[in-house]
Amino acid sequence: MAHRDGDGWLECGCGSKHWGLFGAAGLLLVRDKKVLLQHRAPWVHNGDTWGIPGGARDSHEETFEAALREAHEEIGIDTHLVQPLETFIDDHGTWSYSTVICNADQALIAHEQNDESLQIEWIAFDEVVQKNLHPSFAKTWPKLQALLTKLFI
Repeated sequence: MAHRDGDGWLECGCGSKHWGLFGAAGLLLVRDKKVLLQHRAPWVHNGDTWGIPGGARDSHEETFEAALREAHEEIGIDTHLVQPLETFIDDHGTWSYSTVICNADQALIAHEQNDESLQIEWIAFDEVVQKNLHPSFAKTWPKLQALLTKLFI
């Protein structure tokens, strides 16, 4: 396993603390006009909310590499069954969160891989807002949904 140097909180110019000394990345898996969301455990930061698997990027990692690693750790996917389409970056200047939008092969299976997840579920694009979303994901979801609509018309 490569050296993990990205874990830690960063004070951001936006007034919030963010996880990931070198930013963070997550994987937004898409299949059949549905996205795969993870119900986060109550004990994690912003727990008992729905979002995408993701986490801190290490200094040596590319965005897609970090998003794949986090998704494999959290939801146990076979990373060979995803194809990157586009990356949406929520850039705060000193910190950023990159959402890598990927096609998920029909053979892809996800499950609660560790204690960070309570549940994994495929949710239709227009039903995502019915979930109790992670606050940061809730802020970016309208932009992500518009991008998804354009990509999957």
